[in-house]
Amino acid sequence: MPFDGWLRGRLNEVKAAGLYRKLRTMETAPQPEMIVDGQKQIVFSSNNYLGLANDKRVIQAAMKTLNQFGVGSSGSRLTTGNSGWHQKLEKRIADFKQTEAALLFSSGYLANIGVLSSLPGKGDVILSDQYNHASIIDGCRLSRAETLIYQHVDMEDLEKKLTDTACFQRRFIVTDGVFSMDGTIAPLDRIIELANRYEAHVIVDDAHATGVVGKNGRGTSECFGVLPDVVIGTLSKAAGTEGGFAAGSHAFIDFLINHARTFIFQTAIPPSSCAAAYVAFGLMEQEREKRQLLHSNIKKVKAGLREMGYQVKGDDTAIIPVIIGKEGTAVAFSKKLQEKGIYAPAIRPPTVPAGESRIRLTVTADHHAKEIEYLLEVFDFIGRELRIIK
Repeated sequence: MPFDGWLRGRLNEVKAAGLYRKLRTMETAPQPEMIVDGQKQIVFSSNNYLGLANDKRVIQAAMKTLNQFGVGSSGSRLTTGNSGWHQKLEKRIADFKQTEAALLFSSGYLANIGVLSSLPGKGDVILSDQYNHASIIDGCRLSRAETLIYQHVDMEDLEKKLTDTACFQRRFIVTDGVFSMDGTIAPLDRIIELANRYEAHVIVDDAHATGVVGKNGRGTSECFGVLPDVVIGTLSKAAGTEGGFAAGSHAFIDFLINHARTFIFQTAIPPSSCAAAYVAFGLMEQEREKRQLLHSNIKKVKAGLREMGYQVKGDDTAIIPVIIGKEGTAVAFSKKLQEKGIYAPAIRPPTVPAGESRIRLTVTADHHAKEIEYLLEVFDFIGRELRIIK
């Protein structure tokens, strides 16, 4: 069969299953109201939780450094890509996360893969939460260690697997801090308690927690008053820029510089991105009212949806999954939202389990009360129309 014919056949299978995806075009800067595919939409699917992606102070920092250092870093950090801005940002991140040191990667995805493909080795085992992000799953696959999956935030199952894996050389527990599709927070205090009891090491991906969870937005570590061995994160969510990082001890960071292939062989993020993120981390520390406003918006949306009768998952995070059920119904719901001027795509298998297709809402600190009121009005109307709520 010709190459394109084979590919079209595979795509037709995806379409028949109701799982076909296509790109949408954002035609304006990240903000609550944007032009999406030529239509004005209120966006409730952005990871720009604190509105920093379009903050003038963050933009000015990037522009100033862009004029000084140019548009690209020109190489990996170990060749020509290392600048003072990379090192300044790494110190800022380490201070924010209260670790000894930090190391930048070109994305959070690459940070997870770099850590997990280099740290656990042959003879080791990784215990990974059932709902961990795809980047963690891929990192585990690239590792030479064995991987076992424990039930989502189920500490009894985790302890059983720790007991069953005593024969391995080293044990690593890896978890999201905030789970990207369910909005749940990992019980990091209990995970670390088990890790200490069974002599395991803990790796936490705090992508959706950084800037959002904890009194000062430092993430799940601050929320539970603990510190895992490794903290991984991204600059592309609450920080509003681009890139990823790993934070931990000096020895751990030195190990990554010498072993993590996604650091060694990847072109560094440009200094302008570092400067922007440096300012963003400062704003996350200084402007607590932004985070307070975000959590106020989260509570309004969740309370309103639950009062209507929707099944809403998640803890006190900016990710609000509204369970619709069947794939086709979720897609129809998302389409009706867009017709009403709200952009919130449907999430379907394999990203989420079969029968749990959903509208994954995210709220930001920049959403106004009227926009939230309108969102709830539209959910009430569509939910009754599709007979999801009564």
